[in-house]
Amino acid sequence: MGTVKRQPWVVGVSGASGTPYAASVIRALLAAGEPVDLIVSRAARLTILDETGISFRDAHWHADLAAWLGSDEGLDDVRYWPAGDFAAGPSSGSYPAKGMLVVPATTGAVAGIALGLSKDLLQRVASVTLKERRPLVVCVREAPLNGVTLKHLVELDAQGAVVLPASPGFYAGGSTVRELVDFVAGRVLDAVGVPHSLYLRWEGELGAAARRADENGSVSAEGE
Repeated sequence: MGTVKRQPWVVGVSGASGTPYAASVIRALLAAGEPVDLIVSRAARLTILDETGISFRDAHWHADLAAWLGSDEGLDDVRYWPAGDFAAGPSSGSYPAKGMLVVPATTGAVAGIALGLSKDLLQRVASVTLKERRPLVVCVREAPLNGVTLKHLVELDAQGAVVLPASPGFYAGGSTVRELVDFVAGRVLDAVGVPHSLYLRWEGELGAAARRADENGSVSAEGE
């Protein structure tokens, strides 16, 4: 009998503002026992530095990723591929990836993926994901959107990708930035069927999620 091959989700982080969304997605994937292949674009390194103060370096990616996520738990299940490495495993359709999550996605990444430009490894892997008919979620983070980008998003939808804007919902009772970030990350994982507990789900009762959040907060406060 053959050995069971590692089958990761590829997480591509582009240079859009919103790197906390990517961190939340990665943490939740690892918590669910899902291996992760990580690609951080050159522009995303600048955004991570700007939004967190953390330098993300190829040679020190493990330590930098631990600092970014706030923990090194589960990082043994992460494989990192530099954005300029076109010989990386996920660049081939024969590589056993489950699919790809681009979080957050710049309008440039959206255009490159929609047009099949493959200007860097992130775009190349997204194109491979589409041609292999694997799940691709593009979490676009930009406002407002112009007509050209809207056309590119429609093209991605036509090719089978899930276009998921980074739009937090408030019905789940989220009141902190972290809760709103986790809501978006949870919706990304919902799109590919990965279980998580990042937000309280709508159950058809007005105000129920907010009440449950208040009750959970009260219980935590009493227990501290």
